[in-house]
Amino acid sequence: MRDIEDIFNYALKAVMPKNLIQNSSYLKTLSKHKIHLFGSGKASVEMAKEMEILFKDNIIDGLVISPYHAQLNNVEVFESSHPLPSKKSILAAKKLIEKFEKLDEDDLFIYLLSGGTSALIELPQDGLSLEDFIKTTDLLLQNGVPIEDINRVRKTLSKIKGGKLASFTKAKGVVLVISDVIGDDLETIGSAPLYSCSSTSKDALEVLQKYKIFDKVPKAVIEVLEKENSFYSNNIEHIIIGSNKTALKAAKNRAVELGYSCEVVTDSLSGDVKIVADKIVSDILSSDKDVLLFAGEPTVDVKGSGKGGRNQELCLHVLKKIKEYPNITFLSCGTDGIDGNSEVAGAVVDSSSYHDDIDIFLQNNDSYHYLKRNDDLIITGATGTNVMDIMIILKSS
Repeated sequence: MRDIEDIFNYALKAVMPKNLIQNSSYLKTLSKHKIHLFGSGKASVEMAKEMEILFKDNIIDGLVISPYHAQLNNVEVFESSHPLPSKKSILAAKKLIEKFEKLDEDDLFIYLLSGGTSALIELPQDGLSLEDFIKTTDLLLQNGVPIEDINRVRKTLSKIKGGKLASFTKAKGVVLVISDVIGDDLETIGSAPLYSCSSTSKDALEVLQKYKIFDKVPKAVIEVLEKENSFYSNNIEHIIIGSNKTALKAAKNRAVELGYSCEVVTDSLSGDVKIVADKIVSDILSSDKDVLLFAGEPTVDVKGSGKGGRNQELCLHVLKKIKEYPNITFLSCGTDGIDGNSEVAGAVVDSSSYHDDIDIFLQNNDSYHYLKRNDDLIITGATGTNVMDIMIILKSS
């Protein structure tokens, strides 16, 4: 295995739910409590598995909403839809609400929240159809809109996002969070089903206008946003137990163990993949370090009909810039193991990966088939965690 992949694997291991749950000092204070366990997101099942080990018979019941089929001991797992909501998402929301409404004021619940929640549970505002919601979500995803702005819209169009799920119970609770957003913004992660939200419909309308999709969304969406202008407030405690900072720290430690000088450049990389590629290559060429680490979530303005994702497309843009540098290797992977509309996590490239037809593949957003030719793809499978993307660039002597 190449060192660059070894470094990525250490980063990934550090943010696996098993390690994050086991290392949570907060949970040790609840060892004798009876708990109702809930959750949603890509990491929710793996988090719940560790909770069942930790609390054993103290978990009374619960419900976890996941994009994957799974089974737990005392907690029901409902398999829902991702990356776009569906009828399953509405059913999942209704099942959660039903569970919340049955809790008494003296009950204690723990909610396991991770990325992917926004699509997995949904209940549109009155006047909105599921089709309206899906079309709007798809437009946001396809036009390179950052996740924070996507969720500003989704929260306002939802009856359970932006803290509104909390309105269905008087029970005491705490939310354990694996962050998949830049800055670990609790108002953004999973569209904040249980966190007080300051976003209003005015903010959502501004997002639609900013990214030039105001005239493309269904008319019913605009009508709802022009009427709805409130936000829900609650005081449910949220604790972030893992983020890309955790992954980057582990990656740096591993790089140093392997004998490289290393620097974490940023945990909040964002913007179009072409601009991000410029920054990454410029940084390594001007740095005296062997390894530079980045994390975040770049965006792609999808124009073609090919297969791939933002990590694979970023690899191609970086590759165009390092084709004359045989001593530079670049890796970009999604920590959830799924990049865009492909079944791979990302890719790793160096100058030997370059072919003259690279622009043809970029124009069709078909990075997957370009990278597959050289066996440059990285396949992890669904990892059971999600802390955005990790990028590593290594310069050998």
